[in-house]
Amino acid sequence: MLKLKDVHWDLPDGEELIKGVDLTISPGRLTVITGPNGGGKTTLAKLIAGLYMPTSGKIFLDDRDITDLGITERAKAGIAYAFQQPVRFKGLTVRQLLQIASGTEMKEFEMCHILEKVGLCAAEYMNRPLDTHLSGGESKRIEIATVLARNASVLIFDEPEAGIDLWSFSSLIDTFEKLKTEKSGALLIISHQERILNIADEIVLIAEGKIRAQGGRDEVLPTLNINGRGCGCPLGREVVNG
Repeated sequence: MLKLKDVHWDLPDGEELIKGVDLTISPGRLTVITGPNGGGKTTLAKLIAGLYMPTSGKIFLDDRDITDLGITERAKAGIAYAFQQPVRFKGLTVRQLLQIASGTEMKEFEMCHILEKVGLCAAEYMNRPLDTHLSGGESKRIEIATVLARNASVLIFDEPEAGIDLWSFSSLIDTFEKLKTEKSGALLIISHQERILNIADEIVLIAEGKIRAQGGRDEVLPTLNINGRGCGCPLGREVVNG
């Protein structure tokens, strides 16, 4: 279980962007953090992953205080983070990247299983180089595969819909729905895409650096202003590129 207690984060000039967030991310559930652009969604994800360090407050993973741990130490503790824009690792193949991500000697069938989870044919992609010939959707799914290879207790996906085509996005939805049933750890997605909100177990609305609403999908989703519905913090439907 991941817990944030009164977490604050300031810019170097002193402007406060995250303003006293209390949040619990439970294992075995898919939590979606949503909200308007600039409201603090990605900043909060980076605070959890260790890319940013809180100005004040505490972060706990299974009752262990990880507040002062950097991204490498948090990764070892069990937190895996997928960036909005996948990092390119030139000179490596998909096989090599999965081995590095897992930190162990993965068996061939294990790699195949992970690639199948993200909708990629292992025979076609295992030895593919990580270069510019990969589409945005392929790169995104390979990065998600590396996160799954970590076998972490908390999986964070930062706007996984960004920069991919509609077909790839539909495949990602299928992947996340499968992960909901297969993973015992916590799944955390940063998104304001309606189809992702619709598969959430829990939705957290953040705006102006504060949590404005939190609860089950059926409780929170109707309050969001998607396509003119609801009365919550204004959210427009985001259109996936393609």
